[in-house]
Amino acid sequence: MKIEHMTCIGCPVGCMLTVTLNEETGEMEVTGNLCPIGDRYGKQELLDPKRMVTSTVEVEGGYEVIVSVKTSESIPKGLVKECVRSLSSLKVKAPVNIGDVIVENILDTGVNIIATANVAPR
Repeated sequence: MKIEHMTCIGCPVGCMLTVTLNEETGEMEVTGNLCPIGDRYGKQELLDPKRMVTSTVEVEGGYEVIVSVKTSESIPKGLVKECVRSLSSLKVKAPVNIGDVIVENILDTGVNIIATANVAPR
C-alpha cells in the first residue's frame, strides 16, 4: 500500500488530498477532494506528474529583448529543468506574435513552446 499526501493545485481551493494506491491491484483512492478535479489531479500526480512551463526567450531585432513563452500543454515534471535549460540558449527574431510556435515538440514530448506576448521589430 502506497499513501501520499498532497495539496491539490487543480483549482483555487487547494484541498488537502490523501492518495492511496493498492500496489497489488492497482486500485487508487483519493480522499479530501471537494470536486472531481482533485480526484483526477491526485491520481495523475501520483502516477505521472506533469507541469506547465513558463519562461522567456531572447529576441533579436525587436523593441523588447525577451519574449515570454509557455508550453502549450503540461510536460512530465522530470523534464521541466531540461526544458528551461534548452530555452535559455534560444534566440528568435522579431517580429514575434502571441501564439507563435517558438519550438515544436520540445524534448520529443509532442508539446510546443508558444509565445505569450508580442514583440515588434525595430
